[in-house]
Formats: sequence, structure tokens, C-alpha cells
Amino acid sequence: MDLHNHSIFNFEILVHTLEITAIVFSMMVFIDWIDVRTRGKIPQWINKHKAYQYLIPNFLGLTPGCMGAYLNVSLYMHGYLTIGALLGGMIATTGEASLVMFALIPSTAVKIHLILFLIAIPAAILTDYLVGLLKISHERECEAIEYHQDEKSLLHYLKAHIWQHIIKKHIWRIFLWTLFAIWLVNVGMKFFDLSNFARENPQLMLLIAILIGLIPDIAPQFIFVFLFAEGIIPFSVLLTSSIVQNGHALLPLLSYSIRDTITVKSFNVLVGLSIGLTVMAFGF
Repeated sequence: MDLHNHSIFNFEILVHTLEITAIVFSMMVFIDWIDVRTRGKIPQWINKHKAYQYLIPNFLGLTPGCMGAYLNVSLYMHGYLTIGALLGGMIATTGEASLVMFALIPSTAVKIHLILFLIAIPAAILTDYLVGLLKISHERECEAIEYHQDEKSLLHYLKAHIWQHIIKKHIWRIFLWTLFAIWLVNVGMKFFDLSNFARENPQLMLLIAILIGLIPDIAPQFIFVFLFAEGIIPFSVLLTSSIVQNGHALLPLLSYSIRDTITVKSFNVLVGLSIGLTVMAFGF
């Protein structure tokens, strides 16, 4: 979508926002349905295959939306995952921004997710090594994870998942943030020469991406998706933003342990900064 010749706000911006929101909603319903059908089996599978505990949260984190990330935090809180494995899942997580990327820049979305997958596992293993070496303490507890007994009920699914979770908690925010992101890019390009500023200050844009990634909300990252789609920021900035942000998955971890949250987020920022600067140094 070319925003260069558009007014500050017009009907086309609203239509584009609705199109993206509709695509995201469809993908969220599909991913949520898969999650409901499989999540009860995941803890059992991890217990039987300890060697794959770095791989499983990675795949869960790559799941578009927040469900996989929430499950990773729950698995960690109940002793199924190490703190490094949790970090790997956080790195792989792009939340609802993943859905926006696939709707807006699908080829780049595939590249981003592939890189996140390749980064997450070694980062997880290295984190566990450093946590042990530096004797960084963190919370551990072991309890069984409980799931709804009526998950197979269509009425329960429509009410608890589609209405209470996807529509009331996510879709309206996705719509508003998408609308705001498109509008902001439009205004920035029209009045503030945002394109030249970003091209002349890529390192500053990367640092801004990291700072925004500290916010426990995925929606602000939509701005970077639209900036990249318009050719305003380089790939390295979008990748850094994707690595550092963890969306709402950080909130349940924060309520569980501030210390663990700081540990995970610190390693997360270090990985994002080092990978982002490296990719930028190669001209991407």
C-alpha cells in the first residue's frame, strides 16, 4: 500500500485496516482451534522427550498469536521448561504482529520466522549455561496443568475462545493499533520526512525498536511492520523488534516472578541487539 499521496486520514486507510483485521481474525481462529485440540498433550510429550524441551517452546513461540507463548510461560511455571527454554520461546514469539506480517509482507514474515527459529535454540542453550555458570537464581515449581473439561463443547468454544478471548481481548486492539500504525506512517511520511530520518539513523531506529520491545504489549510493533512494508526501515530493525518484543506473554511471567522476568528480558535484549547490529553491519 502506497501512503505517499494520501491525505492525513481517508477511507482507504480504514478499508486497508479492516482487510488486515479480517485476515488476522481468520488466522487467529484457526490457530486457536489447533491449540485447543493439542495443548493438553504437550506437557505429557515433554515429560517423555526431555531432549526436545528446547525445540517444543520454539515451535509454540512461532505459533501466530499469543496462545503458544502463554503455554510456554505456564509450562515454565510448572517446572516443565528451563529458563533458557522459556527464553527461546520468547525469542520465537511475535504474537499478533506475526499475523499482521503474514497478511501484509508474507515473504518477509517467512524469513523472519525462519531466522527466529534458528536463533532461539542456541540462545536458549547458551542462556541455561550462563544462568548456571553465573548462579543466577530463578523460581521453580511443579504442579499439574489443568485444562477445561468442556473444551470440546462448541458453545464453550464460541463463548470462551472466539468471543471472550479473540474478539473482546484482541481483535478490537489489533484493529485500533493497525489503524493507528497506518495513520502514523502516513503522517510521518507527509510532514516529518520520516523516510529520510530512518534511512540516515538506522542504529537509532534499532535502539527505538528495542525500547518499544520492552513494553509488554505486542501492538506497538505493528508500527515497525508498516514502516518496513513502506521501505522506511531496514530488515535488521524489523528483525530486532521481532526478537525483543514478547507481547502479553511477559505479563503472566511478571506476575509469577519479577526476577525471572528481568533475567529473561535481559538475555532477550542482548540477543536482539547483537543479532540486529550484526545483520545491519551486513547491509540488511
